[in-house]
Amino acid sequence: MRIAETLLLSLFLFASCGGEREHKSKTPLAEVEGEVLSKEDLLASLPSNLSKKDSLLFAKRYIREWTEEVLLYNKAKINIPDNEKIDRLVENYRKALMIHTYQQELIEQKLSKEITEEEMKGYYQKNKALFVVERPLVKGLFMKVPLSAPRIGSVRSLFKKNKQDALDKLEKYSFQNAVNYDYFCDRWVLASQITDKIPLKVSDLESYLDKNRNIEIKDTAYYYFLNIKEYLRTGVQEPFDYARPKIKDMLINLRQVNFMQKMKNDLYREALNENKIKHNN
Repeated sequence: MRIAETLLLSLFLFASCGGEREHKSKTPLAEVEGEVLSKEDLLASLPSNLSKKDSLLFAKRYIREWTEEVLLYNKAKINIPDNEKIDRLVENYRKALMIHTYQQELIEQKLSKEITEEEMKGYYQKNKALFVVERPLVKGLFMKVPLSAPRIGSVRSLFKKNKQDALDKLEKYSFQNAVNYDYFCDRWVLASQITDKIPLKVSDLESYLDKNRNIEIKDTAYYYFLNIKEYLRTGVQEPFDYARPKIKDMLINLRQVNFMQKMKNDLYREALNENKIKHNN
């Protein structure tokens, strides 16, 4: 273990310098009771964008946890002699997992295609109380640009116009200058999904967005522009377009029990007709 840990510094220097990670064979990093942890496995588990110090801390913890797991597993094998019981549990879990996966694929392939737009709209109209905005929704346009970006005054003016020619110019501008550009005038999104990108500090986000439709904020590095075309507060009716995925899931859930029972019955009858089922008296 000590030898393995002394290899970490060179390992992460190798990784941080963009060293080649493609290997024909894996390089052993640590070995415990015949089990081997490779350098490639450790690198694959390493989160991106960590500093060298954090990478070394992560690696030491990873090796320690891997070692403890190997030791505990080997200890368990010695002290649980009834491997047949474990094998049965594993096989039962595998069987249940395969059945569940197959059922989900069937539901997605067949049942989900049977849900029509008319059915979803009908369900929406009959059950409007189920579809209420729980968190504020917005439609609009967001852009983040560096302080050094050119023609900020023009960007500020275009953001307030809400016209197609202005949008076209902003999109062209974003290709060359924006760090982040998000056009969502044609779909509802959670307001927090957008405001989380902005260094906006307000005590009541709903009231703020209700009163401020053109927002410009600046920090030490960037300008943040947000134009809110439409806004929905919590408690109002959810738009059908936004609720559509939820409605489809609800209709599928209502039908899937009968769908799967019918499939099981069909499989059983087919097996009977083909003499695949034998009962020994």
